[in-house]
Amino acid sequence: MSGRARRGLGGLLAAAVLTVSAGHGAAGAAFPKETATSIGTVESSGTVPVVGTDWGAPGPYAVSVEIEAVHTFYRPQDLGRSGEVHPVIIWGNGTGALPGVYGSLLRHWASHGFIVAAANTPTSNYAISMRLGIDVLEQRNADSSSPYHRKVDLAHIGSAGHSQGGAAAINAAIDPRVDTAVPIQPGPLTDPDLMDEPVFYLAGQRDLTVWPALVRAMYQDSGHVPAVYGEVRGAGHLSSIGDGGDFRAPTTAWLRHWLMGDTAAGRMFFGPGCGYCADTALWSDWDRNAKALQVPAVTP
Repeated sequence: MSGRARRGLGGLLAAAVLTVSAGHGAAGAAFPKETATSIGTVESSGTVPVVGTDWGAPGPYAVSVEIEAVHTFYRPQDLGRSGEVHPVIIWGNGTGALPGVYGSLLRHWASHGFIVAAANTPTSNYAISMRLGIDVLEQRNADSSSPYHRKVDLAHIGSAGHSQGGAAAINAAIDPRVDTAVPIQPGPLTDPDLMDEPVFYLAGQRDLTVWPALVRAMYQDSGHVPAVYGEVRGAGHLSSIGDGGDFRAPTTAWLRHWLMGDTAAGRMFFGPGCGYCADTALWSDWDRNAKALQVPAVTP
C-alpha cells in the first residue's frame, strides 16, 4: 500500500470517526432492549444463549460500553446472568480511526455474549494495546470487587480488526492466548506465517485501498492453519464501518463457532454442504484451504 493510499485512508477514517461517533451514547449506555432481547433463549444455566441462524440480528444481551484511557469495552450489561462466562474479542482499528467508528459492530458482538476489548489507538498495527486488553481482563476476572470477576472466558479469545487493525488481528494472534483471528480487509504489515490459529480472511470486491488480491495472497500464505477466504460482493474499503454491513453476520458466525462452540455457526463454514459455500449473493469469491476442508461438519 502506498504512502498516499495510507494518508487517504487515514483521512477517510478520521472523517468517519466524526460522523459515526456522533450517533453513539455515553459510556455505560445500554443496547436497546427491544432489539437486544428479540432473539435467543437460555437453554440451560451456565451457557451463552443460542440465537438460531440469523447472525446479523442482535443477540440476547443488553450491552454496556465503558470508555477508558487505553480501551473501550463493549460487554453484556449483566455479565454471567445465568452463570455463564463470556469469551473475549480484542479489536484493532483502521488507520486514523477509534473504536466509535465500528461501535455498532462491536455492540453487536457484545449483544451475542462477547466481551470486546477495543484498543483506543488509530495506529494498532503492532497489536500492543490489543494484547494489553487481555491482560486487563485477566486482572479484572481475578478481582473480586470487579463486575468481571469470574465471568470472563479467558480460554476462548479471538482477535479481529479492520484495515491496519486487520493486520493487527493477525499480529495479535501470535499471542498464545488467542484462539482465532478475523482480519477484515487487512493491511500489508503482517506475516501470516507467525500465527497458528484458524483464520477468516475478509476482503471487499470493490476495495481500492486493500485490493482483494492482497488479502487472497495472505490467505494463500496460511496453508499451515485452517483458513477461509470470503470476498464480500460489492464492498468497498469502508463498508465494514458502523454496523459492519455485510461483514457483520459472517464474522459473528465465525466467532460464535470458534469461541462459543456454536454448532449451527460451524455448519456455515465447514463440511461438504457449508452454508456460506454457495452463497453467491453475499460472496463474489469464496475459498477454503486444505486444512479448513479437514474440519468436520459440526453436528448437533
